[in-house]
Amino acid sequence: MLQEIKASWALLLGIGFIMVGNGLQGTLLGVRASLEGFEVLTTGVVMSFYFSGMLVGSIVTPKLVARVGHIRVFAALASAASIAILLHSVYVNPYTWSLMRLVTGICFSGLFVVTESWLNDRASNENRGAILSIYMVVVTLGMGSGQFLLNVADPASTDLFILISVIISFALVPILLTARPAPAFDQAESMSLFALYKVSPLAVISNALTGAAHGTAFGLGAVYGLQKGFDNSLVALFMASFLWGGFLLQWPIGWLSDKYGRRGIMLITAMAAVVMCLLASVWDISSSSYIPLIAMVGGLVMPMYSLCVAYASDRLSPEQIVSASGAMVMASGIGLSVGPILVAFAMSSFGPDVYFIGIALAFLAITLAVLNSMCYREVTLADVEDQSPILAAGVIGTPIAAFTAPDAQDYAEALEEDELELLDDSDEWTQAPIAGPEIAVPDADASAEEDHY
Repeated sequence: MLQEIKASWALLLGIGFIMVGNGLQGTLLGVRASLEGFEVLTTGVVMSFYFSGMLVGSIVTPKLVARVGHIRVFAALASAASIAILLHSVYVNPYTWSLMRLVTGICFSGLFVVTESWLNDRASNENRGAILSIYMVVVTLGMGSGQFLLNVADPASTDLFILISVIISFALVPILLTARPAPAFDQAESMSLFALYKVSPLAVISNALTGAAHGTAFGLGAVYGLQKGFDNSLVALFMASFLWGGFLLQWPIGWLSDKYGRRGIMLITAMAAVVMCLLASVWDISSSSYIPLIAMVGGLVMPMYSLCVAYASDRLSPEQIVSASGAMVMASGIGLSVGPILVAFAMSSFGPDVYFIGIALAFLAITLAVLNSMCYREVTLADVEDQSPILAAGVIGTPIAAFTAPDAQDYAEALEEDELELLDDSDEWTQAPIAGPEIAVPDADASAEEDHY
C-alpha cells in the first residue's frame, strides 16, 4: 500500500491544498451570506447550486479525461475554480453567487473524479478501503485546516476570497511537476448511473444519501452556528471539529472495512452516526463536551463516502473505473443538491436544531439500505472471475448424455485432458456404431435454428 501512496503523493498533496481552499470557501460563503442579509432558505438554495454543478461535472469529466488525460483536466478545473471564487467577492448577490457556485461545483466534481479514478487504478480489492481512506484523510485534513483561516481576515472584506484563489492555484504546482505518469485507461468503458446501480444498488443509494448528509453539514453548518449564537471563531471551531473527527476515524474505518467486509462496517458506522446526530441535536452547546461530541459526529459521518466508493469499486473492472467514479460523484451530487434545500426549509420552519436531525435521517436510510442488502449474498468481481467456466455440450449431446453413451469413459478422459477436439476428429469415435436401438441425431444447424425460435 505504501508503494501506491508514494506513487500518488503529488496528487494527494494537490488535492489537499484544494480542500484547504474549499473548506474555507464553504464556511466563508455561509458567514458572508448571513452578513449580507440572505435568508436561510436563500442561502440553502445558493449553496445547493454547488452540488448541482457536481452533477454536471460528474458527466463531463470522464469524457475530458479520456480525451486529454488526468493531469490536464486537473489543471484546467483547478484554474477555473480559482477564478470563480474571486468573482464571488466582486458581485455579491444571490444570482451571481448561484452561478459561481454552479461553476465551482463542476470544477470540484471533476477534481474528485480525476483523483478517485487515479487512486482506484493504483489500488486492489485488498487495500482499496485503506487507500481511499487515506485520500479522505487528506481531504478532511485540508477542509478542517481551512476552517481556521476564517479568522485570518474580516469575512466582509475581499481578503479571504483572494487567499482561497491563491491556495487553489498553488495546488497545481505538485501535480504539474510530478514525473510519475498518470494512469492510462486505453479501453475505458462507459458506465451510466443506472448501469452502476445494476452492478451495486447499495453503493449508489448509500452514496446519494451520504451526499445529502454531507451537503447539509457543509452547506448549512455555518448558518446553523450563527443561528445558535456562535461568533466567527466558534463557527470555525465547530466546522473544524466536524472535519477533524472525520480525519481521526477515516483510516481506521477504512482498514476495518478491508479486514471485516464493507457492509458490516457500513451498518455499524451508519447506526452510530444516527445516535450521535440525535444527541447533538439536544446537547447543551455551552457544555465543554459539545465540541468533542461534534468531532464524534464528523468521525462517523465523513468516512461513509469512501466506504461507498470502495464497495462499488470492488465490483468493477479497471476499464470501468473512470466512468464509474463519475457515476458515483453523480449519485453523491443528487443527494448534495437536494439535502441542503430540504433541511434549509425545515430549519426556517422549525429552528436550527433540525440541522442534525436531517443528517440523522439520511444515515437512518443508509442503515435500512444496508440491512436490506444483507438479505442477499455479496457478489464481487473476484467471485465472477474465479468461478468455473461453463462447458459447452460435446458431440454426444448434453453432459448427462455423456455418461449414458457407450464411450463415456473415453469422453470423460478427453474432457479431463482438454482433448475433446482430438477425440471428435478420431475415426474410432466418429465411425464407431452405437450399440442398442438406433438413435436419430438431428442436424446441428437445424437444432440451433429450432432453439433460436
